[in-house]
Amino acid sequence: MNNEISLVTGANGHLGSNLVRLLLKEGKKVRATVRNLNNQEALKGLDCEVVQADIIDKESLRKAFVGVTNIYAVGANFSMWAKNPKAEIYDNNVLGTQNVFDIAKEVGVKNIVYISSVASLDFTKLPANVDNGYNNDRRNWYYNSKNDSDKLAIELGKKYKIRTVVILPSAMVGSEAHKLSYSNNLALEVLKGNIPIDTNISLNWVDVKDVAMGTYKAMQKGRDGQRYILANEVHTGLQETVKIAAELYPELKLKIPKKVPKCLLYSIVGLMEFSSKITGKEPLLQRHFIDMFYGLNQDYNISKSRNELDFNPKSSKQALTEAFEYLKDRVRL
Repeated sequence: MNNEISLVTGANGHLGSNLVRLLLKEGKKVRATVRNLNNQEALKGLDCEVVQADIIDKESLRKAFVGVTNIYAVGANFSMWAKNPKAEIYDNNVLGTQNVFDIAKEVGVKNIVYISSVASLDFTKLPANVDNGYNNDRRNWYYNSKNDSDKLAIELGKKYKIRTVVILPSAMVGSEAHKLSYSNNLALEVLKGNIPIDTNISLNWVDVKDVAMGTYKAMQKGRDGQRYILANEVHTGLQETVKIAAELYPELKLKIPKKVPKCLLYSIVGLMEFSSKITGKEPLLQRHFIDMFYGLNQDYNISKSRNELDFNPKSSKQALTEAFEYLKDRVRL
């Protein structure tokens, strides 16, 4: 058993680097893959093997996977916007999933924990539950990629006879984070006072270390072909998120954002998307976000994860509080 190698793809990302730390703490032999060997600051000082691999490059995966028993498939494009979203987000994630499983089968990998997202859940019935199937809303390329990659992972695991467990995290925040993730960056924007309005789009915050532990438990005891939600049960609105930060740091003089009518949001987003076409930069708000999430409470049924993986996350408020404390020194007062 001591000769087993646990491999983490996308190991220099927020979840990946926290997972590597946890595996090392648990006495596991770890091989970490990064797309660019010049970008491994997040793994500095960790006693793990670091190799170059890109999920869309089969040859690099072949070299990285040799001798590996367990794969934590963390690496993916986590972007809500791109100039060419089908190629940069969707194709990257779906093709990458295919490649990981193809090469895993080829070299004899036994187990894969595949990191999906709550984006692949059906939100028409709340709280969202894995038993309700997949998200049928096809208006966002990232959400499409997670839906189709999630399904593909389970299909390929069954086809190739690789034990495959899928986990679905929500908005992960907290330390350690060499480069700020999408969710951590949003928390930082809260601290900077850059949330002028409440878009009536809720979030479900979860501590990245709780997700890392849930991911590890999924490898240890998750059932083959099953999906597990790693989130908190109850959503957090933008007003509540800012209020938590304002109470923690009164010196920041944060203003609680006011809700605005949906029609006004569409006017604002129209200007943002027009500007985005000129600058080539991601707009702060996108029309399909309003279409998909306005007024939607992102609440989840995590009883399956609690019962089968002993998943017991700290509350969203505690996760946010600790994330704010971690991010505080990045705020210029």
